[in-house]
Amino acid sequence: MEGELIMLDLAHLTGRTALVTGASTGIGAAFARQLARRGADLVLVARSGTTLKTMAESLTATYGVRVTAVPLDLSEPYASARLFEQLGGQDIDFLVNNAGISHRGDAAEADPARLAALVDLNVQAVMGTTLHFLPGMRARGRGVIVNVASTSAFMPIPYLAAYSASKAFVRSFTQAVSTENAGTGVRILALCPGLTDTPMTAGPNIAGAGKKRTPEQVVATTFRALATRKSSVVDGGRNALLAHVFSQRLPESFVLSIGRRLARP
Repeated sequence: MEGELIMLDLAHLTGRTALVTGASTGIGAAFARQLARRGADLVLVARSGTTLKTMAESLTATYGVRVTAVPLDLSEPYASARLFEQLGGQDIDFLVNNAGISHRGDAAEADPARLAALVDLNVQAVMGTTLHFLPGMRARGRGVIVNVASTSAFMPIPYLAAYSASKAFVRSFTQAVSTENAGTGVRILALCPGLTDTPMTAGPNIAGAGKKRTPEQVVATTFRALATRKSSVVDGGRNALLAHVFSQRLPESFVLSIGRRLARP
């Protein structure tokens, strides 16, 4: 087993601090609960200050951990730098970059500003937050970074064009940086969920995409993968089959046509 896999005891995180973005609902909230259950103190980031405050109070009451709520829109310019500065050099041992948004529709009819905000949050914030907190982890010789990508990272999806492209960046960037940090004590993983039961998917389902996974299943997949040498993991067997077989081995024109049919609004 690689040295970095034993530098941080993921089962017992008492005395460690975890930072979770997009923490107020869905996968981010599930990560926050699981990390608190393992004893980690938390820094929770999301746009909704009221929701974060309620969540922080609940986690403290339930698990006895310290929870700091940071209301912040990470799509704003230099938001990741402001977050780093606001924490004042606090050691972060476990980082989950979960904040993200989606946009479904014809790119020609989309508001360019809305898609720019999507890229700022899904790409710039993930990269910026990773780059701000990674050096400290590496200097201490321990740490975990989980960047939430998507199964859409494996293929362009018509009508989800900007979203799938942004998640392809997250997966590629994370895998490359993970490899750069092999042997440093820092474990870096790209998490690729498929359709998951979160507020982001509360609207009409994508026909044929199958049953939604739960946020708790996604988090469980993550912790299992962190005990391996993987730089990327897909949540769910069906999703893994689609990502690794369907999208990689079938003709591009066929994959794009299926994606168009499934994702069309």
